[in-house]
Amino acid sequence: MDKLLISGGTQLNGEIRISGSKNSALPILAATLLSDEAVTIRNLPHLHDVTTMIALLRCMGVDVIIDEQLGVEIRANTIEELTAPYELVKTMRASILVLGPMLAHFGEANVSFPGGCAIGSRPVDLHLRGLEALGATIVVDEGYIRATVDGRLKGANILMEMVTVGGTENIMMAAVLADGRTVIENAAREPEIVDLAECLNAMGAKVSGHGTQTITIDGVVSLHGCDYSVMPDRIETGTYLVAAAATGGHVKLKDTRHDILEAVLVKLEEAGAIITLGDDWIELDMKGERPKAVSIKTAPYPAFPTDMQAQFTAMNAIADGTSSVTETVFENRLNQTQEMNRMGANIVIEGNTAIIVGTEQLQSAPVMASDLRASASLVIAGLVAEGDTIVDRIYHIDRGYECIEEKLQMLGANIRRLPN
Repeated sequence: MDKLLISGGTQLNGEIRISGSKNSALPILAATLLSDEAVTIRNLPHLHDVTTMIALLRCMGVDVIIDEQLGVEIRANTIEELTAPYELVKTMRASILVLGPMLAHFGEANVSFPGGCAIGSRPVDLHLRGLEALGATIVVDEGYIRATVDGRLKGANILMEMVTVGGTENIMMAAVLADGRTVIENAAREPEIVDLAECLNAMGAKVSGHGTQTITIDGVVSLHGCDYSVMPDRIETGTYLVAAAATGGHVKLKDTRHDILEAVLVKLEEAGAIITLGDDWIELDMKGERPKAVSIKTAPYPAFPTDMQAQFTAMNAIADGTSSVTETVFENRLNQTQEMNRMGANIVIEGNTAIIVGTEQLQSAPVMASDLRASASLVIAGLVAEGDTIVDRIYHIDRGYECIEEKLQMLGANIRRLPN
């Protein structure tokens, strides 16, 4: 199992390019199951989760051709098997996203219950209830979700009991081929939802209201092919901005968007960062200063993203002042604080809130990642710690960050991968 070795104490300075969004790429790859024609997806990040989704499509018989830039051409009309097997689904929760499009296009889908990061309960029952409202018959049998429909799905009004990104995506993809109009109330508003909707519309779907709490889908008989580029990864963008802020550095991130990261940028400015924005770039300059402590509370978009909480917790650990970090989305997402305390952080957990008293210097220690974003936060802690920090179980980080050590090296970090 690979590890990362980080020698801390260096400011991050320089320019890097931001990769395509993992959380956008995965549902868009699943959406290619909705068309019999070739769909080409570009700007995919080189990530384990993306290759897992491609492997899942291939194991079902879908024709996938990858070019040298990781552009992927997919033809779902070659599909031979309507089952997403446990062996692949257990490694990645987003595998559940093939359920809606496979059911809508082929009338049947068998998908194993998913796995993924251990950050709390993320029940799929909202996905299933939404599909049942569209006319699907669903049976849970031997760890598999077996969904069928006689003919086409039927449009329906669906009120989501709670905001769920994956549930919104699954129902939206199923509804584009349904007979009639579907209205999803209390829909997720994340930029990745908007990106998926734009891709579906490029394939001939009729989706409107994406980015608001009410999404309307007028079903069509079939979708055609398209050529679509995935949006930049806002969480990768935020992670490198926080890493630079924690080290007192100065970075410019290219091929990204600031309009989908406003809640994070506001908090970075509150921490003392000077932020400059361009059409496709963001620049952050701390002028060599230590960040100020900032309090955050996670909530669904457009509020502060849960996927940036751990990184801000790491920055706050060495910030000037006392802060509180409240996690309202996932109940187990403050786990990384135990590892940070081993590095000399002063963090106390009270319910779903971490109280953080900033310290000027963390100390190196061997630490272990428990999930994707926690691993990123431990890398940030290692960058500001005195001495050599080893981050173990970095297979988590490889699920969501493309070439993280190479990009940090380009910014001047002293970091390298230690093979098992």
